[in-house]
Amino acid sequence: MESVIVSILFGSFLGLLLLGAPITVALGVSSLVSFLYLGENPIKFVQIAFTSVGSFPLMALPAFILAGALMEAAGISKRLINVAESFAGPFTGGISAATVMACLFFGAISGSGPATTAAVGMLMIPAMIKRGYDRGYSSAVTASAGGLGIVIPPSIPMVIFGIAALGMSAPPEAVEKFGTFQSVSISKLFIAGFVPAFLIAGSLLVVNWFLCRKHGYTGSAEGWSARNILCELYRGFWSLMAPVVILGGIYTGFFTPTEAAIVAIFYTLFVGIVIYRELNFDSLNRSLETTTWLTGRVLLILFTATVFGRLLVENHIPALIADGMLSLTDNIYIIWALIIFFLLFVGMFMETLAAILILVPVMLPVAYSVGIDPIHFGVVMICTLGIGFQTPPLGENLFIASGISNISIENISIRALPFAAVNTIAIFVIAFFPQLSLWLPRLLGY
Repeated sequence: MESVIVSILFGSFLGLLLLGAPITVALGVSSLVSFLYLGENPIKFVQIAFTSVGSFPLMALPAFILAGALMEAAGISKRLINVAESFAGPFTGGISAATVMACLFFGAISGSGPATTAAVGMLMIPAMIKRGYDRGYSSAVTASAGGLGIVIPPSIPMVIFGIAALGMSAPPEAVEKFGTFQSVSISKLFIAGFVPAFLIAGSLLVVNWFLCRKHGYTGSAEGWSARNILCELYRGFWSLMAPVVILGGIYTGFFTPTEAAIVAIFYTLFVGIVIYRELNFDSLNRSLETTTWLTGRVLLILFTATVFGRLLVENHIPALIADGMLSLTDNIYIIWALIIFFLLFVGMFMETLAAILILVPVMLPVAYSVGIDPIHFGVVMICTLGIGFQTPPLGENLFIASGISNISIENISIRALPFAAVNTIAIFVIAFFPQLSLWLPRLLGY
């Protein structure tokens, strides 16, 4: 029975994707066909889909999307970028290094890779080209650093992972063998992503330095200006306080991630209207339109992917995959390598949020069976899928950078390969050394 369901579910899903159907349609139709084959009442399909959007943590999704859109409209993202650029100075590849840091800053607000690439790229790609940087390289470094938007907390994919893993606990045999695992919560995921985000950003900065040195991309001739840095810090004070308010409240336990998203919205409205006075009715309306479009897109995927995942779990597909993988090897490092290469492949062809919703029910049991902590697994999964933003054929960040720089995606893709390679190495380090992800949540008592 299981093999027939797998054939129907995945066969129809892949067939529809090859025909060019949207992923939401492919997930929904393949799930509905499987329901009908099993003789289930189709109303159950609707009930599962409706229940999937009824969780309290999911409220953080539209709120963080709106906060990110408002911050761009309010001028907060622009000032964060100006602060990062003021530190570039005469440093080799300084302005491209500032681009990486700007993506890190903005990612701590938006929680989205494409949004980070768009917001930072609109300002930094033209600035790099003006300084003599190659268009392809300027676009590649921005597209690669834009992936930091989903690793540095608060992260929309981390919210989705927390929802997908909700209610999934380690089987008794795994607890007996490896001890108690941490429970999955969005707050823990946020905290666990902090160190890996800086590790990946650091690896990008190292590669950027070597490549800029090779191509002769030097910094500004006038050197660092303490006056300019202080001026930009003064102008960007309220912008710099945004991630402090959001993340500080979460880490101190003052409010939940969902409540933090609401705080972020009101903070942005206050700064944009009262302090910077750049937020008006038109920009507010555009931000709401962006939020509605993005949230609707995500929720449609969530509807159908939840049903798809429920079918997998009810028909014991994750257990079969786990047994199959463990029959090959029980070496945790080899299993990590298999997981990472599989996620890299999936990330090239599938949207990150859909991949998380589909794969978490399948792969989290495999992680439990070899003693991988679910928080650690979630961080590695999100970091790995983040590389998909800079690799074709899907590569959303590549399309955004291409549109800004007016250069072909193929040109950008080739120049992004060194960054993708060093990101992959950093992910293997994060996977093989779990304390990089887990020590901070434990230090803060989570």
